[in-house]
Amino acid sequence: MQITANDPSRKSWLNVEKGCDFPIQNIPFGVFITKDDIITIGTRIGEYAIDLGAFHQLGYFDGIPLTDDMFMQDSLNDFISDGRKTWRLVRNRIADVFDAENSTLRDNQKHRDVIIFDVNEVEMLLPINVGDYTDFYSSKEHATNVGVMFRGKENALMPNWLHVPVGYHGRSSSIIVSGTPIRRPHGQLLPMGETQPIFGPSEKLDMELETAFVTTDVNNLGEPIGIDEAADYIFGMVLFNDWSARDIQKWEYVPLGPFLGKNFASTISPWIVTMDALEPFRCESPKQEITPLPYLQQKRTDNSFDVKLQASLETENGDLNILSESNFKYMYWTMNQQLTHHTVNGCNVRAGDLMGSGTISGPTKNSYGSMLELTWGGKEPITLKDGTTRTFFNDGDNVILRGYCENEKVRIGFGKCTGKILPPKYNHSK
Repeated sequence: MQITANDPSRKSWLNVEKGCDFPIQNIPFGVFITKDDIITIGTRIGEYAIDLGAFHQLGYFDGIPLTDDMFMQDSLNDFISDGRKTWRLVRNRIADVFDAENSTLRDNQKHRDVIIFDVNEVEMLLPINVGDYTDFYSSKEHATNVGVMFRGKENALMPNWLHVPVGYHGRSSSIIVSGTPIRRPHGQLLPMGETQPIFGPSEKLDMELETAFVTTDVNNLGEPIGIDEAADYIFGMVLFNDWSARDIQKWEYVPLGPFLGKNFASTISPWIVTMDALEPFRCESPKQEITPLPYLQQKRTDNSFDVKLQASLETENGDLNILSESNFKYMYWTMNQQLTHHTVNGCNVRAGDLMGSGTISGPTKNSYGSMLELTWGGKEPITLKDGTTRTFFNDGDNVILRGYCENEKVRIGFGKCTGKILPPKYNHSK
């Protein structure tokens, strides 16, 4: 089925400012509360939030086989579970109705009043009910940087890293939507030069500049999927800040890996940008140094996407400091390889599951995706516009991730993924 929504020449009768992340060619999906306190599934064009529950009730999806309550829910899980054909039909229809040449809704003020909202008047919610969450470790530059810091240059990458998409299962209950404050976590810390741990708030709170993809129902338990099928089961992508308490993590991670240093919060952007919308921005993925085993070998080479990523720090005085400018295309292991590997042992993946990319770092220092790398473990502090310095984040800091794709015809963006750090709430050591 053709993706007519992607037509770069299409214009909307809704106003869309030049450089906006959400032109009519984007049509992402999210969940929000309207000014009338109604929770609905919606989309966004320009600075307008569109209530798809009302849109459906008023007949604008006629001819598309959808349940009556498909968009009158508090998560996208059922819609995602319906599969790629439904996603594409729905997205194409929305593009048609909001096309500048279509007067059906444009000239119906009564319908517009219940379907279209100022995006600043709605409250964005977590778009999916995340059943399971997996975080990968798929940026070669990031893995190398961390390895050099902790094990030295000669042992930077572990022996398995070039053979397998390394990942771990995270905690889904603490995945939160952009704008939710982050409380500085407590845990066990091992002070420098000491042999016994202490308990207290993390002093090395860090970001991880990531993306994540959302799956539909992929497989039944015990039935792996092939590399050529994987793309059919990926609904879309979000920005993802997988917060890390580096000092807690350093003490606890041997032998089983991340635990309290990671599971206190992970922030996602509220609008899921579909893979269909990102299709025009495919690009070559990095050449893999070692030919992977057959089940991970891909027929095509344009398995990545040119998504420009940025991390900024907003201080309490309002200064905005750019920390990092990276790109999704640096990812060594692709999303298809990650999902295929995830199911190769028969693990079942369901609609609404979230798969984090792992920190995305590029080849230059200004493209590193974490403060751990940007300050090289705290040895090289960053000076901000107000003259203060950071090795890791302070209370009151607001961390902002942005991401977008752009060519000479259109820009497709993700909006913002933000989290402001609050002081620790408890101190059980007293």
